[in-house]
Amino acid sequence: MRLVVLDTETTGLRVDEGHRIIEIGCVELIDRRASGKRLHLYINPEREVDEGAAQVHGFTWEMLQDKPVFAQVARDFTAFIDGAHLIIHNAPFDLGFLNAELDRLGLPPVESVAAQVTDSLKMARELHPGQRNSLDALCGRYGVANDHRVLHGALLDAELLSEVYLAMTRGQETLDMMPTEDRAASQAALAAMDLSSLLVVQPTPEEWAAHERILDEIDRVCPEGAVWRRLSQQVNS
Repeated sequence: MRLVVLDTETTGLRVDEGHRIIEIGCVELIDRRASGKRLHLYINPEREVDEGAAQVHGFTWEMLQDKPVFAQVARDFTAFIDGAHLIIHNAPFDLGFLNAELDRLGLPPVESVAAQVTDSLKMARELHPGQRNSLDALCGRYGVANDHRVLHGALLDAELLSEVYLAMTRGQETLDMMPTEDRAASQAALAAMDLSSLLVVQPTPEEWAAHERILDEIDRVCPEGAVWRRLSQQVNS
């Protein structure tokens, strides 16, 4: 599965007031592992940057006037996200700006180019209701180092979000979480055991029902669904 974690920086908060994109950062994950492939674009917004926005990301229009305008990078952007499953934190914000830029050029919206879009902020709110779910808060919660994040930056934030997303859905890429050296020792000990005398305790109907409820919750919050359930279906098919 090809995931693309995406972030943008803009000249201001309101796309309906004519604010524009100044930076796009994308990080590719293949089968939930970083591929090393990235897309990083600085863009001339063709307008001033609000002072409040400049304090967040550090860019002024003067710093961006030698960069290409969006029309010059639009094809590179759409080619990178084509067919991908996008992960975006507060997706409506970024999609609003990206689709406004694409619409100016008569190009289809992001949702028509990408295979799927997941809002990681919505996912985090479902996993952690009533708690702060900003990117910084999630980095702290999941142990993702972000001490170097003094200012916002689209590529930096996309890289941090990729780690946060994998942490939020940890355990879905593999059922084997044991360190290599412990796994080898465990396998050797298992091979030496006489398993014929082991007592197998079957779960009660209530325990089965509780197990299924947990898998249902994983299916609801994780786009890839529950690995346990998929494996069970493969074994029984």
